[in-house]
Amino acid sequence: MKRKVLLVILCIEAAACVFLCVLKPSFTSGIAAIMAFPFAQLGTALRSLSLSGVAGNAAAIVVYAAISLLPVAAVLILRRKSILRAEDCLLGILSAVLFAVMYFMINPGVMATVVGGAAGQDVGKAILGGMVYSILIGYAVLRILRMFYADGAEKLMRYMSVMLSILNVLFVYFIFGACFGGLLDSISSLKAGNSGNEHLLGASYFFLVLQFIVDALPYVFDVLVVFAALKLLTEMRADRYSAETVGAAGRISHFCAAALVTTVLSQIIFNLLQLLLAKSLLIINSTVQIPVFSIAFVLAALLLTRLVTENKQLKDDNDMFI
Repeated sequence: MKRKVLLVILCIEAAACVFLCVLKPSFTSGIAAIMAFPFAQLGTALRSLSLSGVAGNAAAIVVYAAISLLPVAAVLILRRKSILRAEDCLLGILSAVLFAVMYFMINPGVMATVVGGAAGQDVGKAILGGMVYSILIGYAVLRILRMFYADGAEKLMRYMSVMLSILNVLFVYFIFGACFGGLLDSISSLKAGNSGNEHLLGASYFFLVLQFIVDALPYVFDVLVVFAALKLLTEMRADRYSAETVGAAGRISHFCAAALVTTVLSQIIFNLLQLLLAKSLLIINSTVQIPVFSIAFVLAALLLTRLVTENKQLKDDNDMFI
């Protein structure tokens, strides 16, 4: 994926996350609807077909069985084209799960006895849909992992570029979805808990924004590291032993070190500022967070750059002997 295209996608995602955080109640119900799609809609259609008469009921049963047996059909197709793998067993499990999920979707009254009334039905449909999607995603991940083992270095670098781009999508969600949503929740809670004292909340609001920046900063660095890593992969695909590749690796190495230092210092400075201005604040959130995921990601990028540099040095040494 080209750098400009990825930037546009990330900007659109960031704007969407901010918009959805502002409309949080609608966003929550929308997520439930997405999780239930298309199983809830199919269940409603099959129920209407079943209630239309004897012929409609027979047709609904046939369609219900056909939908549930689709994963088994996929197994048979794979068996004809190639040898079945261990992960293909998940398709058989998926078929059994679909029988149960579609039954509940067709018979919401039965679901109501398990999850409660109409509101519970929406949650129940989302949970059932999530079960199906979890198996599908798990199967896809295992298939992709097997593909990784079978392909060469060139394709692996392409896959790595795709995975890094997906990681950037995830990091942008952490910044503008999780962290920004937490900021809005904190502001709402502070305002609700200090009704009548709004004129005293200025400093507290400011520190909530500072906390958002401190919490989001590791993910911001992760986004920048990903772009630098994508540049490195581009150079490696052209010539993994070139001076440009080593230079790109060196830039990542220096940036990773700076990112780790800045992340740690930002938390220390934030806590010290809260201590100094504690009398002016109506809420204090001492930050003792260890961004393990971000640190592990940055260290992995740092390790990669060191390996690239050392491989270049080894190649130069071997060329001298030859």
